[in-house]
Amino acid sequence: MTDIKAALRSQRIETPSWAYGNSGTRFKVFAQQGVPRDPYEKLADAAQVHAYTGIAPTVALHIPWDKVDDYADLARHAGELGVRIGAINSNVFQDDDYKLGSVTHPDARVRRKATDHLLECVDIMDATGSDTLKLWFSDGINYPGQDDIRSRQDRLADSLAEVYDRLGEGQRFLLEYKLFEPAFYATDVPDWGTAYAHCVRLGPKAQVVVDTGHHAPGTNIEFIVAFLLRDGKLGGFDFNSRFYADDDLMVGAADPFQLFRIMYEVIRGGGFTDEVAFMLDQCHNIEPKIPGQIRSVMNVQEATAKALLVDRDALSAAQNEGDVLGANAVLMDAYNTDVRPLLAELREEQGLAPDPMAAYAKSGYFEKIAAERVGGRQAGWGA
Repeated sequence: MTDIKAALRSQRIETPSWAYGNSGTRFKVFAQQGVPRDPYEKLADAAQVHAYTGIAPTVALHIPWDKVDDYADLARHAGELGVRIGAINSNVFQDDDYKLGSVTHPDARVRRKATDHLLECVDIMDATGSDTLKLWFSDGINYPGQDDIRSRQDRLADSLAEVYDRLGEGQRFLLEYKLFEPAFYATDVPDWGTAYAHCVRLGPKAQVVVDTGHHAPGTNIEFIVAFLLRDGKLGGFDFNSRFYADDDLMVGAADPFQLFRIMYEVIRGGGFTDEVAFMLDQCHNIEPKIPGQIRSVMNVQEATAKALLVDRDALSAAQNEGDVLGANAVLMDAYNTDVRPLLAELREEQGLAPDPMAAYAKSGYFEKIAAERVGGRQAGWGA
C-alpha cells in the first residue's frame, strides 16, 4: 500500500481554463454567478481545485480565449496562486476565414494565417514556460468532391512541419483527433491512426493526444492507449465522458469502468510519468464550475488508485495459463475495491481535507466570487 500511495502522490492532472467560464451546447450557454471575467480570475479558480485536491498544479490556456498583453505576468500570477501554466491550446476554428478549413484550406492566405497563429502559440509557450502545444483542427469537408482529400493531407503536413521546426528544446506538440464535427463527410484528422502517422513522420517532439470523447461508439480506447504507449507516441489525454458523441461531460460520469481500463493500460505500459499529460477537457453547462473540476480530478484519481491495485503477478499468471475467467476476476477485484478511504487517508497525510468537495463547499469561496465578480464580461466560449 505504501508504493500505491507514493504513486498517487506523484499524479498530476491539468485543468483547462475554459472549464471555469460559461460553456454549453450549440443550443444554449447558461450563465452562472461568480464566473471569471479574465484569465487571471480563471487561474484563481483553478488554484482552488489544486488547493483541495493537491494534484492539479497546472492550468491549460486557450488562445485567443486567454489572450493577455503580458504572458510572463500571467505566468507570474499563476505562481503566486500556487499553480503553473500548462499546455497552450490553439484555436483555428472560430474565425470566418476558417469556414472551409484552416491549415488545410484551399486558399494559401488562410493557411498562412492559421499557421501563423500556431507559431504565435509557441511564442506564448516561451513566455509562460509551457512545454506543450495542443493542436486540434476542425478542418474537413461536408460533401464528396468539395475538396481534394489527399491535397488537404499535404497541406496539413506542411503546416505541422513548420510548427514542429519552431519548437524549442524541451517543447513538444500534441496532435488531437476527432471522428466528426463540425466536418461530417471527411474530417482531416479523424482518428488516432491519422494523427499517429503525421507524428511519426515529424519526429519525437510530435505525439498524439487521446480525447476520450472523440471516438465512434464501441471503440476500444484502451487498445489505442496501449499501442501508442508501446510506440512512445502517447503524449496525453483530454479526459471527459460521452454517452452519444462528443458530450464533454465530467470524466468517469458515463463509464467509470472504461476510465479504469484506460488507467490500467497507462500504468502497465509505463505511461504513469510526466511524459504523459493527464488533462481535463470538459463542458460544464449545468454543473457548477469549480466543483465540476474537483469531482473530475477525484474521478481520475479514484480510477488510478484502482488500476494501481491490480495484482499484476496474478494477472500475468492467469493470462499465461489461459485462465480466462481468472484473469478477468483479477481486474474486477481491483475495480470493485472501494478506494475512497485510501484516498481520504492519503489526503490527510498531505495536510488536505479528506473530502475535497465538502471542504470547498464550506470554504465560502463561491459566495465570495459571486459577490465580487459583478459587472464586466463573463468568460465563455470565444471569450
